[in-house]
This record gives sequence, C-alpha cells and structure tokens, in this order.
Amino acid sequence: MRKSRPKKRILLPDPIFNDVLVTRFVNDLMVDGKKNLSYKIFYAALEIVKEKTEKTGKSPLEVWKKSLENITPGVEVKSRRVGGATFQVPMEIRPERKVAISIKNMILFARKRSGKSMAEKLSAEIIAGFNEEGGAYKKKEDTHRMAEANRAFAHFRF
Repeated sequence: MRKSRPKKRILLPDPIFNDVLVTRFVNDLMVDGKKNLSYKIFYAALEIVKEKTEKTGKSPLEVWKKSLENITPGVEVKSRRVGGATFQVPMEIRPERKVAISIKNMILFARKRSGKSMAEKLSAEIIAGFNEEGGAYKKKEDTHRMAEANRAFAHFRF
C-alpha cells in the first residue's frame, strides 16, 4: 500500500455498557484471539473497582474513563535528525493515538503488577490511575517532563 490509506474499521459497542471505548480496550487486552476471556477479565476488574470505590459515588465505568483520561499523554518526543545531530523534538499527539497510548500503557503496567488474577491487577491499575499514581501515570509524567526539557527544539517540528 503505497498511496492508499487503510480504511477505519468500525467497532461494535460492548454488550453491557454499550460503549465503543470498552470494546477497543478489550481488543487490546485480548491475547491469542480470546475475546470472551478478555471481556470476563475487564468486567471482573470493574466489579472489583466498584467494591473499592463505593465512597466516591461514581460508577466503575466513570472511574475507568477518568483513570484513562488521567494517564493520557498530551505531548511526546520524536527523534529528528538535523545536520548530523539527532534531536528529541516535542510534538502534539493525535487524539486517536492518545487513546491508543493510554490503553496500551494501562494494560502493560497492569500486566507488570503483582497480584493473583489479571482482573485484580487491572483493577489496581485503574484505581491507581484514578488517584493519579501508578506506573501508567508515572510514564505519562515522564513523557511530559521529557517534552518540557526538549522544548528548545520545538522549532524542528516536521
């Protein structure tokens, strides 16, 4: 495919919350094509989140969305070669990529966590993101810090 852009696939909303973002998350959580297992893990994680965050008065889906929002980076650095030197140039991130990065980071850091089941690990990461802590939130902060440090090279933007 040299010139043509791949056409966007339309995702169907998930059966319980009727939300396309949930489907997107479950698709990234899925391993070896086991989508049903991914749904079970996600819904079990939200049940655990519901038990742990009863006093906030928010639904587990709202807690999950707020957590994703908290770990979504706004800028990133890309390498740019100018006159033999490589600069880390800070750039805005496209909205679709922002969502993809935040979902992937949440899943990655949930898998790295210690815990019994994936549902427990994921729920712990969701709650950590909601409280603006945890691995995924730290990664976002590091990305922003790196972009801020290299702001002098912003004029190399391409």
